[in-house]
Amino acid sequence: MNLPYRNLHAWVGLLLFATARAALADLDYPPDVKPIIEQRCMVCHGCYDAPCQLKLDAWAGLERGASEEKVYNGTRLVSANLTRLFEDGHSEQDWRDKGFYPVLKPDDQGQNTVQRMLALKHRHPLPQDGGPLPDSFDFKLDRDQQCPRIADFDEFEKDYPLWGMPYGLPGLSEQEHDTLARWLEAGSPGTPLPPLPAADQQRIERWEAFFNAPDNKTRLMSRYIYEHLFIASLHFPGGVEDGRFYQLVRSRTPPGKPVNIIATRRPYDAPGSDPFYYRLQRQRTAVLDKRHMPYALNEARMTRWRELFLEPEYEVAELPSYDVEVASNPFIAFAQLPQNGRYKFMLDEAQFTIMGYIKGPVCRGQVALNVIDDHFWVVFMDPDRKSARHTPEFLAKESKNLHLPTGGNAAVSLVEWLHYSRDQLKFLKAKFQYIEKATGAGGVRTNLDLIWDGDGHNDNAALTIFRHFDTATVVKGFVGQQPKTAWVIDYSLLERIHYLLVAGFDVYGNVGHQLETRLYMDFLRMEGEQNFLMFLPQEQRIALRDHWYRGVGDYTKQYVMSDSIAHEHSTDIAYKTDRPKEELLEMLAQRVYRARDTGYEIDDPELTKLQRFTGRPLDLLPETSFLHVIDPSRAEQVYTLVLNRGHTNIAQIFLEEDRRLPEEDYLTIAHGFIGAYPNQFFQMPEKELPGFVQAVTSLESEEDYANLVSRYGVRRNAPWFWRLSDRFAQEYRGLRPGEAGLFDLNRYDNR
Repeated sequence: MNLPYRNLHAWVGLLLFATARAALADLDYPPDVKPIIEQRCMVCHGCYDAPCQLKLDAWAGLERGASEEKVYNGTRLVSANLTRLFEDGHSEQDWRDKGFYPVLKPDDQGQNTVQRMLALKHRHPLPQDGGPLPDSFDFKLDRDQQCPRIADFDEFEKDYPLWGMPYGLPGLSEQEHDTLARWLEAGSPGTPLPPLPAADQQRIERWEAFFNAPDNKTRLMSRYIYEHLFIASLHFPGGVEDGRFYQLVRSRTPPGKPVNIIATRRPYDAPGSDPFYYRLQRQRTAVLDKRHMPYALNEARMTRWRELFLEPEYEVAELPSYDVEVASNPFIAFAQLPQNGRYKFMLDEAQFTIMGYIKGPVCRGQVALNVIDDHFWVVFMDPDRKSARHTPEFLAKESKNLHLPTGGNAAVSLVEWLHYSRDQLKFLKAKFQYIEKATGAGGVRTNLDLIWDGDGHNDNAALTIFRHFDTATVVKGFVGQQPKTAWVIDYSLLERIHYLLVAGFDVYGNVGHQLETRLYMDFLRMEGEQNFLMFLPQEQRIALRDHWYRGVGDYTKQYVMSDSIAHEHSTDIAYKTDRPKEELLEMLAQRVYRARDTGYEIDDPELTKLQRFTGRPLDLLPETSFLHVIDPSRAEQVYTLVLNRGHTNIAQIFLEEDRRLPEEDYLTIAHGFIGAYPNQFFQMPEKELPGFVQAVTSLESEEDYANLVSRYGVRRNAPWFWRLSDRFAQEYRGLRPGEAGLFDLNRYDNR
C-alpha cells in the first residue's frame, strides 16, 4: 500500500514504535520508496563496491552510513577489518565503532547528507547538450571517492555542484523526488518485513532438522554443503516469483531460536568451541545481478543429497578439525565423504559452482579474472567413468601437492610461485601415472565417452565464460562462435577452483593474499586446458598450446602440456579434417545435453554479419553493450554485444595492454542479457541496423566511436536514460526470472 504522509506525527509515531521493537535487520524500505531506491540508487550503491561503502541494498545499510575506507584495495599490506552488513555489526553503535558515519543525521538546518545530495542534483541537473559529460566527472572504477560528512557538505557543494545523486546520471522525476523527500523529512523510517509464509516456516524446520542430525555422516555432509552454499540465494518452490531467498549460516543458537550468526572471515574457519547449528536465515538484501546466485531447495534436492552422502555404506569415525591446514584443503577435510558424491554435488549445479569465483563472496570479479581468456567453453569429466576420476586415497595422498594459499604474505615473491609450480608438476605427473594404472596396460586413451553429457537431462554440462576485463559472466550452453580455448574440468580441479576463489578468497585480504591467488589460478587454468588438449591428436597439441601462449617461455608452457605427455598419450577420436580443435568443439556441442539450446541464439542477418567480423575496429567498443532494437511490426528485441579481446597470452599478471592483439578481437552477440555491468546502451529502429553495423566495422578513432554513440547510443545525460534502463530490467526479469537481478551502472561509459 502507499504511505499517506498526511498525518505525519501519528504516522511517524507508529513507525518509530515498530522500529523500536524490530532489529535493524528486520526492517525494509517502505513500499512506495523501495522501487525508487532499487532502480535509482542500488544500481550503483550495492554490495562491497558501493561508493563509500554506502550499501543501499538494504535499509540497514542506509542506517549504517558511509565510510572512507575502501573494500577493494589491491595495494594494502595488512588485511582490512570486516564490514559485512548483517554479519560484522548489528547496531548503529557497532558501525560507528568501525568508523562508519551517519548519512541521515541532520545539520543545524535539519538537512542530512542524503537530502542534500538529492537536492543538489535537483538544483543542478546534468547538461543535455548531446555530448559526453564534462571531464570534471570521474568515472574510473578506482577513482578517489568523495564521501562528504554533513559538516563538510557546503564545501563539497561548492566544489562539485554537478555531483548530486544519482551521480553522473539523470536526476529523479518530480514524483520520485517528492516521494523520497517526504520520506526523508519523516525520518526515513524502515518498515517491518512481512512475516514468512507458514509453508516456508515448515520447510525451514524440515531443512534445519536435515542439516543438524547428530550423526557424524550428517555433520560432515552439512559442513561440506555449507562451505559450498554459503554464498547461495536459496529458495523454496514459489520463492523466486515472490523474491524470497534464504542463506545457509552457522549459528550459536539451535533451530527454533533466533539466529545468532557466527561471522568468520572464511566459511571453513573454526566456529568456536561451543556447539553450533546450520540455520536458514532470510536474505535481507535486494537481488543484485552481480552477486545473485539462486539455488533451489526442494524435495528432489534433499533426496539427491541423501543418495550422494547418507545412503552409501561408509563410516565417519572422527570429524575433521578446523585447523587451517586441514580445513583449507578439501581433499583432507572431506576425505571420508564419498568423493563421487562430492563431484556430483558440484556438477548438479555446475553453473553455480563456476559462477562462485566470479560473483561469489566478492560481488565483482577479483584479481583472478585477468588469468582467464575473454571467451571460452567448459565441459566436465564424467563422474561415472573409471578413467575420469581419482580415488579419495589418491587425492589424500597427493593432498600436500594440492594445498592452496591460505593467508597471504605481503612480500609475495618468486619463491612462492616456485613452490606452487613444483607441487603442481608433481601432481600432474602422479595423476597421469594413476590413470594409466587404473585403465590397464593400454594406458590413457581418450574419447568423448569421458565427457559428462549431463545424463540426458542436466543443462549444466556445457558452460560458456565471458570475461569483461575485471568482471565475468557464466552462462549455460555453448554461446557464440567457437572460442580460442576450452577447459575440461575434473573433480580435483573443480574443487580447487572453489576453495581457492570462493571459500578461501578474502576480499578484505592484503596484496599478498590476492597475488598468491592470482599466481595459483594460473595452474588451474593451465590444467583445464591440458585436459582439453588430451582429446586432440598428439601432433596438434604442442602447436595449439604454443599459439595460446605466444611470448611465454618453455618453463611455463610445460604446465599446460609437457612434450612427454603430449606425445605419450593418444586419443581414440577419429578426426576427419586438419582442424581437429574445431571438430572436437562441434562434437562436444552435438554430444552434451542442451549445449546449443540456450536461448541466446540470434537470427538477425545484420547482427550475424557483425558477429562474424574480426579486427581492430572492435577494440574501440566497450566490454558489454545492451542493444534495444525497435520494430513496430513485432516484439521489440534486446541483445547483448560482448567484446572478446585478443591476447598473445594471459599467463602474466601485469602489462596486459602490451599483450593485446586487437586484430583478433571479435564480438559475441546474444539475444537477451549477458553481464551484470553494462557499459553502454544502444537503441535504434530495426531499419537502422545496417547503418549501425557499418559504423561499428568502420571505427578507426575515439572520435568515430563518439559519433557512433551520438547517433545510436544513450549517453549518461540522455533524458530517456532511466526509461530505457527500467525497460531492460523488466525485460531481463521476463526472459530469465530465476536469474535476473538489478544491473550495476558503475561502469557505464562517458565517451
